[in-house]
Amino acid sequence: MTTETVEYIRYRIPEDRSAEFLSAYTRASALLAAAPQCVDFELARCEEDFEHYVLRITWTSTEDHMEGFRKSDLFPDFLAEIRPYIPSIQEMRHYKPTTVRGTGSAVPTLYDWAGGAEAFARLTSVFYDKVRADDLLAPVFAGLAPDHAEHVALWLAEVFGGPAAYSETQGGHGHMVAKHMGRGITEPQRRRWVNLIQDAADEAGLPADAEFRSAFLAYVEWGTRLAVYFSGPDAKPPAEQPVPKWTWGSAPPYQG
Repeated sequence: MTTETVEYIRYRIPEDRSAEFLSAYTRASALLAAAPQCVDFELARCEEDFEHYVLRITWTSTEDHMEGFRKSDLFPDFLAEIRPYIPSIQEMRHYKPTTVRGTGSAVPTLYDWAGGAEAFARLTSVFYDKVRADDLLAPVFAGLAPDHAEHVALWLAEVFGGPAAYSETQGGHGHMVAKHMGRGITEPQRRRWVNLIQDAADEAGLPADAEFRSAFLAYVEWGTRLAVYFSGPDAKPPAEQPVPKWTWGSAPPYQG
């Protein structure tokens, strides 16, 4: 479970001091960016009342903020920049994220961006044709069931935000992991897998824009490294858990 905490600092800054306030936080932001305890941050200004600002900082934990950043060599310089505005703070508290979260319809899922079920079906069809012809990977996938490519297409579609067809017909994450247990996948085989599925994505006509491909490759790297681990001699089956969900710029935490 994540220990991240979100700190909100609410300011009321007179408009005649807004320029100096923003300038000070521009300088202070370099110190936040250098802090290993800081995940991200954003300063927002109210549209309805320009005097109101909210600074959001995500810390690796409350303790890391209070005992780490505040006692680090970065903090004195950070404090020197924002000290004049401390009397203008209306709230400064830490908040824990809840499970209520999601994205709106304005942001397409990776599944939709890829082209839906047909796109993933094309991808796995092309990919496994390449696998069967590859000297390094063909032995790993010898004796594949005729519907293996179809099942992997369902898995990828669900991972990238599509229908839960894999979960409904095959099972969760544990079912996929079980298919890799004891196979002894090597690092060269993993890398070949990664390269071939990228080639298959090109041939299958998946989006070639940098944003989609970076998210696609991030999952492929994450998933194949887990596959190598679970195929090893000392791997233990994970606790039952759902199919991971991959979204823009995010990676699901793995819980064994």
